[in-house]
Amino acid sequence: MTTFTATERRAHALAAVSHGGSYTDMVLVSTVEVTTATTVGRTIDFGRIPSNARILGTSKLYWDAMATSTATLDLGLAAVDGNLANADDPNALHDAAAISAASAGGTNVIADPVNIGLPAWDFVASETSDPGGVLQVYGSLVDAAITTAGTVTLELHYVVD
Repeated sequence: MTTFTATERRAHALAAVSHGGSYTDMVLVSTVEVTTATTVGRTIDFGRIPSNARILGTSKLYWDAMATSTATLDLGLAAVDGNLANADDPNALHDAAAISAASAGGTNVIADPVNIGLPAWDFVASETSDPGGVLQVYGSLVDAAITTAGTVTLELHYVVD
């Protein structure tokens, strides 16, 4: 018989060791109206989170149908006050959400379950340690222009330990 043990993600040794340990779930909820004048390369500012925020698997991204072609939305993280060692990462959290059709029920921000609970800084390709401070959460409209106005909502659940 094989026993599988859960990986607990904690930032420091003083965090409580238990399955189902208690942390306060924080949420960044941001809704943005996107106009039809939006072209490829535009960004959506969703807000800021601590660099050590551990992103939970309950985080969702919602959008209306906003294009008739191959337009996609990436969800990235950017430096605030120059705190990242290298470049911002435009698709750190989610890559290529197809916005030509509405997201019925939303899509998971974290696509790979192995990444649930990682700190935000660990999603930025150029980072090897926590830069401290806060990170900007932003969306990038890429691949094609927006042809229909619509709404994009980010519901980003995280904990800080």
